[in-house]
Amino acid sequence: DGKIYFVKIHAPWEVLITYAEVLNIKVPIKENDIPSTVENPLDCMLAPLRLPEKVMHPEPDYFTAPFSKDKQELYLINDENTFFSPSMRNRIVNYILTRCPYGTEEGKKKFGIKRLLNNGTYTAAYPLHDCQYWKKANDPHCDNERYTLYMEWARFLRFYKEQPLDLIRKYYGEKIGIYFAWLGFYTEMLFLAAVVGLMCFLYGLFTMDENMSSKEICDSAIGGEIIMCPLCDRECDYWRLNTTCESSQYSHLFDNVATLFFAIFMGIWVTLFLEFWKRRQARLKYEWDLVDFEEEQQQLQLRPEYEAKCTQKKKNPVTQEMEPYLPITSQAVRFCVSGTTVLFWVSLIIASMIAVIVYRLAVYAAFASLMENTQTLQPIRGLLTPQLATSVTASCLNFVIIMILNFLYERIAIWITDMEIPRTHMEYENRLTMKMFLFQFVNYYSSCFYVAFFKGKFVGYPGAYTYMFNRWRNEECDPAGCLIELTTQLTIVMAGKQIWGNIQEAIVPWICNWWGRRKARNNPENLYSRWEQDHDLQTFGALGLFYEYLEMVIQFGFITLFVASFPLAPLLALMNNILEIRVDSWKLTTQYRRPVAAKAHSIGVWQEILNGMAILSVVTNAFIVAFTSDMIPRLVYYYAYYENEDSPMSGYINNSLSVFQISDFPDRNKPKLNPENLVICRLVYRDYRYPPDHERRYLHSMQFWHILAAKLAFIIIMEHVVFIIKFFVAWMIPDVPADVKAKIKREKYLTQKILHEYELEKLKERL
Repeated sequence: DGKIYFVKIHAPWEVLITYAEVLNIKVPIKENDIPSTVENPLDCMLAPLRLPEKVMHPEPDYFTAPFSKDKQELYLINDENTFFSPSMRNRIVNYILTRCPYGTEEGKKKFGIKRLLNNGTYTAAYPLHDCQYWKKANDPHCDNERYTLYMEWARFLRFYKEQPLDLIRKYYGEKIGIYFAWLGFYTEMLFLAAVVGLMCFLYGLFTMDENMSSKEICDSAIGGEIIMCPLCDRECDYWRLNTTCESSQYSHLFDNVATLFFAIFMGIWVTLFLEFWKRRQARLKYEWDLVDFEEEQQQLQLRPEYEAKCTQKKKNPVTQEMEPYLPITSQAVRFCVSGTTVLFWVSLIIASMIAVIVYRLAVYAAFASLMENTQTLQPIRGLLTPQLATSVTASCLNFVIIMILNFLYERIAIWITDMEIPRTHMEYENRLTMKMFLFQFVNYYSSCFYVAFFKGKFVGYPGAYTYMFNRWRNEECDPAGCLIELTTQLTIVMAGKQIWGNIQEAIVPWICNWWGRRKARNNPENLYSRWEQDHDLQTFGALGLFYEYLEMVIQFGFITLFVASFPLAPLLALMNNILEIRVDSWKLTTQYRRPVAAKAHSIGVWQEILNGMAILSVVTNAFIVAFTSDMIPRLVYYYAYYENEDSPMSGYINNSLSVFQISDFPDRNKPKLNPENLVICRLVYRDYRYPPDHERRYLHSMQFWHILAAKLAFIIIMEHVVFIIKFFVAWMIPDVPADVKAKIKREKYLTQKILHEYELEKLKERL
């Protein structure tokens, strides 16, 4: 168009071999002679899930060694044009461009393509895709890897097929390859958790009619005769317990004995997942030549921004070379500003959560009054209790606030991490990850923690209710328990996040590209070149993978931290992830410019975050079973307080709802009307207090303390049992498979032997 100019950069052989040595790139020296592992007897059954061998393993397996320019005859160089893979070539070119000087300003050297991109000298810098994704290139020498990836991997109809990880690694580099390997492995492991969770849910469904608590609530002779105290002050009326019949039946779906089994199972599942992933990662590390990568990553990935901004230099004690550094005083000031900013934003989330709680308390009274005094809600009144109506609307409001705060904080987190000037790329990513994860953790999970551990726990009793800010009466749980509300909260936030995430990831880039290409679509293909087509695509960016990991780790928290309240969470996550793999692969292959290849030997700091969440999940699920579900009070009643030996659970509802004498209501709480001249009412939530005619009236009874002791004992026992099993399983499973250890040793031995023989030959020639 006469406005945009393209500069195509090519790296000739001499440049490639020079920088291959600088970057310590490993190249083939000999074909792998270790026989492959024994055939899996289930291979014939898994055949429909397999991809063609050429797609799965585009290159033979080689023993490799770091490249050396002086020893080229050592390596298996058949063709100089194809010896370095496209991902290696674009990594080398990017390394040169990020460090290339182009001028001076006030005595300081200016260098790096990133600075030129920031100041608008260039609008973009990207490696080219090798062909169109929907058809092969005309060039017979082109590998058409993008086309193969699209046809075999990036289409949703291939959702049941394995992923071509070696081809992904070859085309996009190890960092993107290891993300898809982790996501695929996580999805496979979710299948087991989803099946067990579904079985626990079906158990709750099939035993719903046998649940004695909901039977008594629904019975007009029991629940229909129990008069409940008003749900709010002054405006609300007395009501009958059997109006919550349907919600109490549905709460049994999630609050049953299978909940305990599933909470323990998930504590063990998460350990198996993390331990087997370490083994899978170790295998990939070997296969992708990343065994000795850690040291070189620290040395090579000094950020150009760090070099540009740090004017002072000091001698490196290892290399004995002068290198830039940031003084301690400057670091301390930057960390203080950074820490204060993070604390401020976390405080903002907590403030927004308190605002949502205030909303809950304010509308709870309105819903309670509305639902008692109107006939228009009759068709859904049995299911939609004031507690549930408040919970649903508050969850939706909370989800909107979460998304707004996320949008704002992402930009703040990047800004403060840039301000800290981390030394290496790895340091930069780790610091940004910790900031973003801390924020997202508080943002997404705070509302679930409130419902699980605080709601309905500090209510008081009629005449001595607890008020927030001395104005709003604290919320009470449904007579069937708080677990159904935690399930509602979890479902809305988790499902909402997943739906919104997929819309953002797939539809937004597609619309942007469609709009960007609107003028070029009418041009013939020979005038719309490969680089122009790629220029019209979206940029994946250095933080593209970071957001993908963050999304999955937040989801991992939902299916582990609160899974005791919602056994179907792993099934929801499994269905989302099957879609997620194909959406991510589709957008990367069709909607984004080809990212610069980068190396990574693991999922990085995310591994530590997952380990931390796995340990925390045992504690949270133990507390949910003990304090949020109704299991422990039922067990205590069953074994210690039953009234009927033939049916130990009968009478439980009557036993668990404390009695209050209406004449003891203070004016602030007393309902305006009492048309039936009622004398007593029952507390809405599980509470064990002495009756009005007792000398210790309205104080907690001995049964309350027995239940509290049982809850604390249960938490200690469950935590210890699950932790012992977890650590035993982790100890039993080695991190590196035996055959991988043998291959690593064989490769080191062989490399040393070949190098030794080569040096001997050279010495003989000289002599």
